[in-house]
Amino acid sequence: MDRLFFVLGSFSAFLAVAAGAFGAHALKTRLTPDLFNIFEVGARYHMYHALALLAVAWAASRWPGPAISASGVLFVIGTILFSGSLYVLSLTGVRWLGAVTPFGGLAFLAGWACLAWGAWRSG
Repeated sequence: MDRLFFVLGSFSAFLAVAAGAFGAHALKTRLTPDLFNIFEVGARYHMYHALALLAVAWAASRWPGPAISASGVLFVIGTILFSGSLYVLSLTGVRWLGAVTPFGGLAFLAGWACLAWGAWRSG
């Protein structure tokens, strides 16, 4: 699992950098300021949780267990729901997509709780 989460974290970080560059160079003048800010929040949390996946990879090598694995899965789900919904919302202007975003946030929170629990239980 540690290798899988390391690969997913690295690939996710690559995508987060690409999204940030796309936003800064291609979208800044094409989106309204509020939609551009929404895109930037998506890219920021995308990168935070790409780095979190690298931490999960390290934790999985040190304290393997179901809680650590669950944290990685939750970070992936959270990135798709949270950042993905913000990317699509900002590019399309479809506001109902904002209703999906909190589910991604909940996945992020659950991922951090699982990561902490997995580390605590292993000590």
